Amino acid sequence: MIHGSIAPVEPVSWQNLLADSVTDPAALLRRLDLDPALLPQVTAAAADFSLRVPEPYIVRMRRGDLTDPLLRQILPVGEELLDQPGYVSDPLGEEAANARPGIIHKYAGRLLLVVSAGCAVNCRYCFRRHFPYEDNRLGTDDWIKALEYIRNDPSIREVIYSGGDPLAASDRRLAWLTKEIAAIPHVRRLRVHTRLPVVIPQRITHGLIDALCGTRLPVTMVLHCNHANELDTQLAQAVRTLRQAQVMVLNQAVLLRGVNDRLEDQLALSEILGDHGVLPYYLHVLDRVRGAKHFDVSEAEASQLVGRMLTRLPGFLVPRLVREVAGEHGKVPLPVELMD
Repeated sequence: MIHGSIAPVEPVSWQNLLADSVTDPAALLRRLDLDPALLPQVTAAAADFSLRVPEPYIVRMRRGDLTDPLLRQILPVGEELLDQPGYVSDPLGEEAANARPGIIHKYAGRLLLVVSAGCAVNCRYCFRRHFPYEDNRLGTDDWIKALEYIRNDPSIREVIYSGGDPLAASDRRLAWLTKEIAAIPHVRRLRVHTRLPVVIPQRITHGLIDALCGTRLPVTMVLHCNHANELDTQLAQAVRTLRQAQVMVLNQAVLLRGVNDRLEDQLALSEILGDHGVLPYYLHVLDRVRGAKHFDVSEAEASQLVGRMLTRLPGFLVPRLVREVAGEHGKVPLPVELMD
């Protein structure tokens, strides 16, 4: 065998992985050996909120298993099309807080900057599945006005990159934006809310680190990981890269029926996050967005679940149980029922 005749294998870029995401329901069913009879309901639900899932996330799913916790988060199902009382398109009142294109200003001292309208994965429970992203796609003039909004409000001490997913933006855009924000004296912190590294760990590159960490601002990255099966060796390496760059890494999860609503699920998630130096930050009860009721876990069940976690884990590995309520000044902590 002549080794010299074998071309070296080039690593697949995160951009290519993102571009090659599965968006066709029939392709997803074939890829995971799922019953073709599901196709009509999957197609109908995807017409209301499109299917999108990248290959690095698909490979962590169990083939042929509709109960797989990762599959359940991304598979369009017929229940999404049912009209459920109390489930609305804007459960958090973000349209009222959309102060100008690209800015959601809900809480004192901090604001969300919609850095990218795109996501790497369309989670079926997403509270922004109906968000008017078409009104928040920023051109050059819009970015300048958004930065001016931050400059003109000295109460803003923290800027939070959000989306869509902010890491769907290029390193060049992120580097420019971060430098501009760091030049605003009253801004003290930068936070990045992202799910992209969970579904495409290859997104954590040295170029991204340079883009985010090249200024005076301390950087916190809040991942969105819902189940221990999401944290594979590639994501663990991505987290190590972030921590080596002095990025504080936290996690927020959503409590989802049939995904992570058992005690064993939550214990495993907190333990594996802790193993890799990621602190559990928030556990959200479901935002009541239209199309997601089948994921709901009651506050009473959530309270008991977190109470049991407190008997099994050190306090720093137990996330705060919260609900986000439109018009409130911050996340609303929910009571926890301590269990014997």
